[in-house]
Amino acid sequence: MSEVRGEAQALGAISGTVAVIGVSGEDLSDEARELLRDAALVAGGERHLRELSVEPERSVALKGDLSEALARIESESGPVAVLASGDPGFFGIVRLLAGRLGPERLRVLPAPSSVALAFGRVGLHWEDAVVVSVHGDPEERSPRRAVNVCRAHPKVCVLTSPAFGPAELARELRGLGREVAVLERLGTPEERVFRGDAEGIAARDWHDPNVVLVLDPERRSGGKSWVSGAVRPGGRWGLPGDEFRHRSGMITAPEVRSVVLSKLGPGLGDLVWDVGAGSGSVAVECARFGAAAVAVERDAEVCGHVRENAHRHGVYVTVVEGAAPAALEGLPEPDAVFVGGSGRDFEAVVRACAGRARRSVVMTLITLERVVPAARLLERAGFAVETKLVQVASVEPIADLNRLVPGNPVFVVSGERKERS
Repeated sequence: MSEVRGEAQALGAISGTVAVIGVSGEDLSDEARELLRDAALVAGGERHLRELSVEPERSVALKGDLSEALARIESESGPVAVLASGDPGFFGIVRLLAGRLGPERLRVLPAPSSVALAFGRVGLHWEDAVVVSVHGDPEERSPRRAVNVCRAHPKVCVLTSPAFGPAELARELRGLGREVAVLERLGTPEERVFRGDAEGIAARDWHDPNVVLVLDPERRSGGKSWVSGAVRPGGRWGLPGDEFRHRSGMITAPEVRSVVLSKLGPGLGDLVWDVGAGSGSVAVECARFGAAAVAVERDAEVCGHVRENAHRHGVYVTVVEGAAPAALEGLPEPDAVFVGGSGRDFEAVVRACAGRARRSVVMTLITLERVVPAARLLERAGFAVETKLVQVASVEPIADLNRLVPGNPVFVVSGERKERS
């Protein structure tokens, strides 16, 4: 094995191999030290270059705009070493280098990732954790989406950025009962681990770099799993009505709910409002798809049903007791909104939802008088609108024969935002 490795290294040096070396505060391996020693050019963060005593004449710092450093790496005819924190193939520089140079030129020697170190420090397994990053492109790695994942999932690791650190994240999570762990400067003499609630984390100042663990104490310890990361629905949606506790008639029929879900498009990083939630079946199903969900319902007893249904299906739904549109004020911005009940304030509710939704608004209506006004309200708010009549009939036995028993027809009015300023 050592002979094969030596031959590969020799061939790599001739063809311009770039060694990407993970640094975690522990001693480097003999192989990493040899690659670092023999490199004609060493790229890395200023801290890594300083700690490993790399001579200035053969080093280039990775900071800010990386175009100059990448150009030097590309043009270097001798061997190159790139230093990176932890596992550079996990939310690290390997993706950028492989896209620029080609993966065949890279030799990656990973150290333990900051995620592994973080969960290790607090004594938790993490194959069931969701890992999100807000470090980098603000569109690709939006803090808003990361916060939504923390709202929805019981065990999340957030790779923070100087612009969105532990305090900013914790401010968005106040009132949800989450446990938060901040792990600063992992693997260095200045390492610090702090655990508390969101309110306490939000009130303090923190040092970079750091990672944050967000934990739901009631749901964080799941059973064994065969797949890592976010939990996906168990192969079904449009769940039967008897899988939800509900007051008679206050539930969206499974077939209609399936159409509604297809229009809402809930997914990881999304936030969905279920307004006039009733049983909360739509909110619960959106949460099963990985989205954060808020159920707004004016009836206190029915709010209890929503909480029970969320617990029964192993998801988290924020329940807001109150009447829309007033109850919508102060809620975090939704990606999609389902309006299943609106009462006498129908038009005001639709306007409020259309004014806040980033992507889509979906309504179910049973009276003709509201269908056209609902569509017009969405069109005026900048949505492309589609209206469908959904009618389902069930086959039921009668004596020795079978008959069709029709359900109530339901209009599904859906709007998709044309553009977002």
